Amino acid sequence: MKIDPRKRTPLHRQVADILRTEISAGKLKVDQRIDSHTTLANKHGVSLITVKRALNDLIREGLLYSRVGKGTFVQRRPSAQTVPGTRSIGLVLRDLKSPFFSPIVHSVEEYASCKGYNVLISNSAEKKDKEESLLQHYLEIGVGGIILASMTHEYSASHALRTIHDMNYPCVMVSYVKDPDIYFVGTDHEQGGYLAARHLLDLGFRDIGYVNGETGNVVGDLRKKGFIRALQEAAVPVREKFFFRLRLGGEWNDYNSGYEVGEEFWKLAVRPAAMFLYNDLSALGFEQAVLDHGLSIPDDVALVGFDGIERGQYAPVPLTTVQQPFEKIGSLAVENLIKRIEHEPVNIKTVLEPNIVVRASTRVREGDRVRPAASSRRHVHAGSK
Repeated sequence: MKIDPRKRTPLHRQVADILRTEISAGKLKVDQRIDSHTTLANKHGVSLITVKRALNDLIREGLLYSRVGKGTFVQRRPSAQTVPGTRSIGLVLRDLKSPFFSPIVHSVEEYASCKGYNVLISNSAEKKDKEESLLQHYLEIGVGGIILASMTHEYSASHALRTIHDMNYPCVMVSYVKDPDIYFVGTDHEQGGYLAARHLLDLGFRDIGYVNGETGNVVGDLRKKGFIRALQEAAVPVREKFFFRLRLGGEWNDYNSGYEVGEEFWKLAVRPAAMFLYNDLSALGFEQAVLDHGLSIPDDVALVGFDGIERGQYAPVPLTTVQQPFEKIGSLAVENLIKRIEHEPVNIKTVLEPNIVVRASTRVREGDRVRPAASSRRHVHAGSK
């Protein structure tokens, strides 16, 4: 078989058909390494992109598998048992019990099922090496694409993710990633910080503090940026002395770290009247600490968290929060991944606006109303493929 540019069949499908025939005939044997992308491109007179698309199609069919840094190998012959292939999606999470990611999992499963896709779920247990091995596993079994919630707080593509991306293998992140070329569906964190501060300003608060994530937490810094922007627009002083950081990294440390900050807050001679906290877990820990020391919420301090996890509404003082659109994140991640699988155009970055859910941890301070803060500006973030 030879490539025929005059055919209506796309070139990448012609290349895939040739390789499929060679595998079926036994010319390429199981576990045999096939030629490099460059060699195949020269051999068939096509571009590297065409070769990558052909190989990706065969990987998704389960005929080939890729080993990071080692090449592409024959997985099976076409007559062998069928594997999930293009009708399956791999979902890699850092923790299946996470109160943040569990509603996203539900949305992914529900939307994928509606689209006729199965979802294979794996837990990286917050271990980077396990995350990378799971990505490799999904490549080898030939799932159609991967949705990833990375465990790293570096917020940049790992070596394994970068390799997958460079292969043009469909993958979408649902945890924040700062690389401009990595596909992502998630929340506008800066705008969320802005909304939190604006809510407190609208209630009349002027002395407002912020509890950031651990040092190096990019998402926490984005939320801080929006928070400061709202204060500056309202001509309210930014009081750095009321800024704190969580001591420990990792989601399951956030409650304890928030509790530690709450104890530090209680010891202050002069306290801010309101606090915006990096996330709901740290806010709940902070809340418990100040309640344990006899302070009242929101009379002594008003609190706003971030995420919108279910636990917040059942706290001793139900928590006002910046709610992330979990359902939309999950469904749009699936939608964008399917577009990538089917080689359709899709935005690289899909950034969604959060919203404020007001509960008992904030309320209007009677007799202390002020002019409302400036209205939020809707941000549109979208990079095209």
